[in-house]
Amino acid sequence: MPRMGRIVLPNYPHHIVQRGHNRQVVFAVAEDYQRYLTDLRELKDAFGVKVYAYCLMTNHVHLLLAPGESVAGLGQLMKALAARATRYRNRLEGRSGTLWESRYKSSVVQSGSYLLACCRYIELNPVRARMVADAADYPWSSYRARVGDVPDGHWLDADPCFVALDNTTAERCRQYGTFVRQAVPADEIKLIRDVLQRGQLTGTSRFVDEVERIVRGNFTLRNFASLTGQAGPAWTIDIPKAVTDTTYNPEIKFLTGGK
Repeated sequence: MPRMGRIVLPNYPHHIVQRGHNRQVVFAVAEDYQRYLTDLRELKDAFGVKVYAYCLMTNHVHLLLAPGESVAGLGQLMKALAARATRYRNRLEGRSGTLWESRYKSSVVQSGSYLLACCRYIELNPVRARMVADAADYPWSSYRARVGDVPDGHWLDADPCFVALDNTTAERCRQYGTFVRQAVPADEIKLIRDVLQRGQLTGTSRFVDEVERIVRGNFTLRNFASLTGQAGPAWTIDIPKAVTDTTYNPEIKFLTGGK
């Protein structure tokens, strides 16, 4: 059975997860993590991709990436990142072969509350895994860079929804920190995990309908939605009123050749 095409939209965030082959360890020591982040920092500019969030776990990575008008940049970035990490690990261990699963998983993320929820989901991975008690205690996620706890965190791109939290950096960081420390509903975690696993969209039914109309000539998004019997995930997220689903609405007409 042929695999279903991946949905990639220009200027929209994409929640991505890539796992080590057979769940093998990818990052063993601090140098492994730092090398991957150095490569990510370099390659994001080379391929015109924004990085809104990340979390490096021992055997997989979570990324929240937004390609520019050229959607090919996202796949090129992931391919280059995987290749560099594989060469590094093989050279270090005197081995050959693949380091990663053959195909990374991705989900296009709607703006507003859905985008902030995905950032929180990504940065709380170490807490859910009981590796740390607080997101700020984990050095290999974007949380500390986002709230200004690390001096070299300026390379992380500020997504428009985070910027909309307040006019000042200090207050934005405070509000986001409060948001992350809130109790996260179990259904929110499950829905984000499920849509990522299945390649569905992370957003409202209206968002799914809008994207479907644009890409209908290629495939039907309802093929994804029918897996759960709904058009897209829905949950209530307690966020500041400044952030709404109209905060960030990039054009996606490039997929149809519009100008």
